[in-house]
Amino acid sequence: MQTNYQKQTLGVLGGGQLGRMLIQSAINYNIDIHILDPDANAPCKTICQKFTQGKLTDFDTVYNFGKECDVITIEIESVNTEALEKLQEEGKKVFPQPHIIRLIQDKRTQKQFYQEHDIPTAEFVLVEDKEDVVSFKDFLPAVNKLGKDGYDGRGVQILRDESDFDKAFDSQGLLEKLVDFETEIAVIVSRNERGELFAYPPVACAFHPTANLVEFLFAPANIPVAISERAVAIAQNVIEKLDMVGLLAVEMFVTKTGEVLVNEIAPRPHNSGHHTIEANFTSQFEQHLRSVLNMPLGDTTLRMPAAMVNLLGEDGHEGDAIIEGLDEVLTQKGVYVHLYGKKITKPFRKMGHVTILEENIEELKIKALRIKNLIKIKAEA
Repeated sequence: MQTNYQKQTLGVLGGGQLGRMLIQSAINYNIDIHILDPDANAPCKTICQKFTQGKLTDFDTVYNFGKECDVITIEIESVNTEALEKLQEEGKKVFPQPHIIRLIQDKRTQKQFYQEHDIPTAEFVLVEDKEDVVSFKDFLPAVNKLGKDGYDGRGVQILRDESDFDKAFDSQGLLEKLVDFETEIAVIVSRNERGELFAYPPVACAFHPTANLVEFLFAPANIPVAISERAVAIAQNVIEKLDMVGLLAVEMFVTKTGEVLVNEIAPRPHNSGHHTIEANFTSQFEQHLRSVLNMPLGDTTLRMPAAMVNLLGEDGHEGDAIIEGLDEVLTQKGVYVHLYGKKITKPFRKMGHVTILEENIEELKIKALRIKNLIKIKAEA
């Protein structure tokens, strides 16, 4: 018998842009979304059926919020997993499962999971503090990562030689061998309770030189077919080894020798999948919805080549946001602007994204660069 999905209330921990785009997909299915977020002006506030302001890491807040929902999911990993476990024990559906969220919350346990399950990843050592990092001078060049609370490029430092030790974190973390990579790619995979498993084609990511955030994304990634297939197989293996229900973004390095190494994973919709709203038959947000509600998964095929440009707040600007260049961008064919409902801009804050569709790959790259240079998000003078 078919499930009446419309009778289920979906609770989402986090009310940022990912939750906002998830709601936009849920509207098509008449599914009620409840949102919990600490920000009184969160992007989801005005478009969800119920909004609760509260701390995502507080046990009572998360537990009381979840009691009113049938299914609970996340749009950010920094949540109280003990409350989610109690809700799960009491019969609530929680996806991704709480123990998986806890594992991914700590980059140390993430890396150990890869090692224990023969998932290819860069060589690493665990460190307890800055003094410990300094003792591994023979391990350099390496990347020092905080175990917990790193996000959007924060909590990551490249240590090329001993002169960089002053940048090391004085907290638990890890040292990861600096990978001499050719390309950074991402593969998004989804899995529902029925055991269906679908993967999106790999995409290539280009990062902002100083903010350590994705600046451009190109789909499909310009990599050999064999490497593409290998990347998809690795991503599928990760979600199966986790036995996870939901959407999983797997970030990987393609080395100059053709190896594919897992860098990090995110158990939720991800910046590397925003283009799927227009570029694929099923968007990552709809797929996340389908997976956690145990609906049939959608076709992930790419409709046509696409690029995504992240719209970041301009450096040196903070205050009420104004969007320069919008009119000119809106006159162009195959260009789709998504703004995230954030009224205040800050340097490098994610304010929106633009997706560009174009059959010709070279023209796609030219248009993406043009869009990047046209749209500027600044603060009102």
